[in-house]
Amino acid sequence: MTTGRAEPARLAVLVSGRGSNLQAILDACARGELAGLARVEAVISDNPRAQALDRARAAGVPMVYLLARSSFRRREEYDRALDELLEHLHPDLVCLAGYMRLVAPATVARWRGRMLNIHPALLPAFPGLHAQRQALEYGVRVSGCTVHLVDEGMDTGPILLQEAVPVYPDDTEDTLAARILQVEHRLYPAAIRLILTRRWRLEGRKVIFEESDEG
Repeated sequence: MTTGRAEPARLAVLVSGRGSNLQAILDACARGELAGLARVEAVISDNPRAQALDRARAAGVPMVYLLARSSFRRREEYDRALDELLEHLHPDLVCLAGYMRLVAPATVARWRGRMLNIHPALLPAFPGLHAQRQALEYGVRVSGCTVHLVDEGMDTGPILLQEAVPVYPDDTEDTLAARILQVEHRLYPAAIRLILTRRWRLEGRKVIFEESDEG
């Protein structure tokens, strides 16, 4: 996937909560490094109380969908509904931004190499929930965040970008999370730009980027 396309890449963003990374992507598409390169075409949430839905509507996202968890009796029904919706939307990239569910293996397979996630730790350290709490309890001096391709595991996909964030002696889970979040807001749009503008391949678990096609 590279530049040279006539139209901006169409993004579908999956959210569950406040949507600050969604907002960072929206802002980057509107007036940042993704301007003219990508646009958020759809936002999908599993949580009817997600602030991210309000952000999407305020930004004029063309398609905003709620697939409320409570509307489905079984996990398999929800997974099938999400898979069918993504297939109908057919975005160029699917971006998980605070999406608090594992994507079903069949959906991962369909979007392999075109589905991204951001995680508030330097993977493979501290996957899953409460990554900042895990980092503090372990006593690390450096944490950070990671943008990776999604695979069938929990935060186990090949890494696209990482950035370190210092851990201070007086940090709490909240202060560390806030400092990491500032970096996330910059790193996620940068990773989207990278995957849209550079040819890449996998060598084992490593994502190898070729020379830039830009300018």
